[in-house]
Amino acid sequence: MMDFFSFLLSIDFHPIAQAYIFLLAIVLGFELISKVPSILHTPLMSATNAIHGIVIVGAIIIAAHANTLVLKIIAFLAVFVGTLNVVGGYVVTNRMLEKFKKNK
Repeated sequence: MMDFFSFLLSIDFHPIAQAYIFLLAIVLGFELISKVPSILHTPLMSATNAIHGIVIVGAIIIAAHANTLVLKIIAFLAVFVGTLNVVGGYVVTNRMLEKFKKNK
């Protein structure tokens, strides 16, 4: 299993390809989120919390392989913002679920 991760980390994309993938992810994410009805926002937030957990793990892996100060700062910011997003998502999801509990 470790060989697979080593292979993934060894892939070197051209910066133009990286920018294209990033922009494509932004457009696709916006299109998907804008089409979701409001009744599905709570389950969607729970799913995105799990996805952001994966993003944090990826940012930590990138931080481990960062060799310049700029890359280390960007990796730290990615971990920090991803963590804020996960914690905030769980807080909002918890608040929304509290509304469905019966008062004692």
